[in-house]
Amino acid sequence: MKTKLVVFFLLITSNTAFAKECTVLLHGMARTENSMNRLAEELKNEGYEVLNYGYPSTDLKIEKIAQIHLPKAIEQCGDADIEKINFVTHSLGGIVLRKYLSENKLENLGRVVMLGPPNKGSEVVDKLKKLPGFKLINGPAGLQLGTSEDSVPNTLGPVTYPVGVIAGSSTFNPILSQMLPDPDDGKVSVARTKVEGMTDHVVMPVTHTFMMKNKEVIEQVITFLKSGKFKK
Repeated sequence: MKTKLVVFFLLITSNTAFAKECTVLLHGMARTENSMNRLAEELKNEGYEVLNYGYPSTDLKIEKIAQIHLPKAIEQCGDADIEKINFVTHSLGGIVLRKYLSENKLENLGRVVMLGPPNKGSEVVDKLKKLPGFKLINGPAGLQLGTSEDSVPNTLGPVTYPVGVIAGSSTFNPILSQMLPDPDDGKVSVARTKVEGMTDHVVMPVTHTFMMKNKEVIEQVITFLKSGKFKK
């Protein structure tokens, strides 16, 4: 009888521990929260409370997205029982989060996983931003993701919180890849996904567009959220 009570107690406390962590998902540029659905479901299956947050990535500049939408996402995780808020971001989502956290302190911030983040900008933006239609497709935020010293990613400084970065090294877009140093994921080079102060970094044979749906990538996300490091 005692053994059964102990097991029951452990199950209850384990579920409670998971319930006290909210994980916010932030999608990439010109995408919606639907692009993160598979990741959201897998995290829920692991016992995490998940907020798959959609925002108008092509309507506003990065600073406005951060100013308007990050507080809304955090508020939706603001249950009194929530002790930590984690973030998993794709592409632009990582820069939006960095912008917000560079100006705001989140006392209950947990761990952050960034998928394919242009943490030092992308040469693709440098070469295509003046083409007709680029701003129409990618919005004002897209124009801010170049590699110049005054681009938004390059003005944010080091991260000071637990960050794991997953970079892709595979591409199905040879035209864009020709604009990038190898290796790259078709949108961002591996070298430019890195950010000073990050906790861990791993390179996987996945593309920028679909990396958030990849089974092995999702396993690495879960591993970092649980342990603070990737499987090597």
